[in-house]
Amino acid sequence: MKPDAYDIKAKLGVVFQDIAVFEELTVQENIDYFCGLYIKDKKKRKQYIEEAIELVGLKEFRKFHPKKLSGGLLRRLNIACGIAHKPKLIFLDEPTVAVDPQSRNNILDGIKKLRDEGATIIYTTHYMEEVENICDRVIILDKGKVLARGTIDELKELAKIEEKVTVEINGIEERQVEKIKEIEQVDEVIHNGNILIVTYKKGKNNLVNLMEYLKKENIKYNKIYSERPTLNDVFLELTGKELRD
Repeated sequence: MKPDAYDIKAKLGVVFQDIAVFEELTVQENIDYFCGLYIKDKKKRKQYIEEAIELVGLKEFRKFHPKKLSGGLLRRLNIACGIAHKPKLIFLDEPTVAVDPQSRNNILDGIKKLRDEGATIIYTTHYMEEVENICDRVIILDKGKVLARGTIDELKELAKIEEKVTVEINGIEERQVEKIKEIEQVDEVIHNGNILIVTYKKGKNNLVNLMEYLKKENIKYNKIYSERPTLNDVFLELTGKELRD
């Protein structure tokens, strides 16, 4: 892309992981500056700025300087500066890193609104629950290589496990844990304190069969529930569970 390709740049929005705003400008002035790079019409720019402030929930902070904002509010300002000019294609690089839960929810709600209004969003994150929440299609990358791509459901089909049963247990002996591991369809059993997690490769009535075994062994439990593999399970299965730098 040429440096003077403003017609193309006006259709792009980029929000980096690192905060990129001017400390000497207020929230509103920052958004006005970045929006003004592409929107010259003052009336339209004013409207766009207000919509961006509303989108990220910074209405009460419009006159604040960045140094007075919390980390979550700074993230929201960073996003507003990148999307205020209403780009058609938006790149978001881990926009929820190290933010509080309230700011995270606000950011995700704003991203979904941008998506629903027609913007195409390329979103990078390590938080698989965010991917499940907002993404239509997913690419899993590891060390620069594409390991898988597709919809959420298509990627979940790649998981070797069919079902995961979690039990909040009052007490269980090691021999009983080993006995569960010997069940034909069981892939893995994790026992950590009062939590027992049993993953199954396939099969039907896994939950019922496990409950019957617990009853037979007189093993008491408070909660038990079953779930399909999550995208996080798929990610760990494809990339490995070893620690990364």
